Order: sequence, then structure tokens, then C-alpha cells
Amino acid sequence: MPYELHYWPTIQGRGEFVRLALEAAGAPYIDVARGDERAGRGLPAMLDALDDETNPQQPFAPPFLKDGKLWIGQTAAVLHYLGPTLKLVGRSEKDRVWTQQIQLTIADLVTEVHDTHHPVDTDLHYEDQLPEALRCASALCRDRIPKYLQWFERIVANNPAGPRHLVAGKLSYADLSLFQLVEGLRYAFPTATAQALAEAPRVVDLHDRVAALPRVAAYLVSARRLPFSEEGIFRRYPELDLA
Repeated sequence: MPYELHYWPTIQGRGEFVRLALEAAGAPYIDVARGDERAGRGLPAMLDALDDETNPQQPFAPPFLKDGKLWIGQTAAVLHYLGPTLKLVGRSEKDRVWTQQIQLTIADLVTEVHDTHHPVDTDLHYEDQLPEALRCASALCRDRIPKYLQWFERIVANNPAGPRHLVAGKLSYADLSLFQLVEGLRYAFPTATAQALAEAPRVVDLHDRVAALPRVAAYLVSARRLPFSEEGIFRRYPELDLA
């Protein structure tokens, strides 16, 4: 039975971290909100699942995954659940816990990126909070992006199994998520990110290795891979690229 992934149909967003894991593993899945409404899918099907107050596992927000009778919300929790089955996490408890810590740290930076264009209120338009956005983006570009990328750089450099992966000697969902993080940062803050990545060559190498994986490479050029846009988490507002 294929997994059912629920996420907004027109953006990559947080759902892309889950989608990359499914694609890299060659796992069968249905992208529910992108499906045909005549087949009981599409955005209404996702919203119905989200609003089902009778579901004791009712998710709070997309992305969420349905696997049989099990519902899992929160990106990191979904990946933690999928990791063993998709063989995208080590077998030891140490590797599983460490991979999850890295994933949660990636999620922290994703939230900080989001806050550059919604620093005051997520219900306000970006244009309604420009001074705050500029202040937030300045700190992100000057301090936060380099700090996070240097942390990932040290993890790769200090991996006892070698610098090809973040954890142990095999591909994990954290590698895939770091790839997506770099992609998003390069889109949203190209100048600041280029400067930070110049000091993180191992992160760049890991990104490039993930991009070259056959299933990932095929996915990236497929119609299933939506482009970045100013509706998602990673948005390109040139005035915020404060390198």
C-alpha cells in the first residue's frame, strides 16, 4: 500500500523534505493534494483529513503522512518514522537519535528563514512588515546562516565513518534534508549563502553527491519537483539578501 503524503499542492515547503526521502528510496506514495478530486483526492481531501475532529491522531498542519491506519504529523517526526523502513537511517539507537537531532536543527533554520518574511505575524503580508523583515534578514545572513552551515561542516568533517555523509557511512534522511536546505538558501539568499558555503566545502560536496544520486537526479528534473517561489518558505526578495 502506498504512503499518502499530505501537503499544499503548489509549493515545495516543508513537504519537500518528506518527498525527497520517499523519492530517494523509491517508495510508492500518493501526493494526495495534487491528485484528482474525481478520485477522492486533491486539496479538498487533504483539508477534510486536516479538519477531521473525530480522528484521535488529527494532525495540526501539513505535512502529514498516512500509513495504513497511522497518521504522522511534523516533518521531523515523519522522517523519523520513515527512516528505518526506507533504510535512510542507521540501525543503532545512537545513529537514529543523532540523525533526528540534525533534522531538528535543520528545521530550526527553516523556521528562521520563514521568519525573515513573516517576522511579526504570519497573517500579515510581507509588505506590511518590511522594516522588521530587513532587520531579521540582516541577522540571518550575517550570523545565523554561517553559524548553522559551519555546524553542519564540522559534523561532516568529524564523522568517524568519513566525510561523505552526516551520520555513519550511508545516506540518511538528514543528508537529503541538508541538500534541500542548501537548495532553498541558494534560492532565497544567493549572495549570503555563497559566502557562507565558501567556508563549508564539505557541505557543498555532500549537497552535490545527493543531487547526483540517480533517483534524486531523476526527481529533480521531473514535473513532481515544483520550482521555488515567493509562496513557499524559501522566498527570493533581493532586498533581504544582505551579505
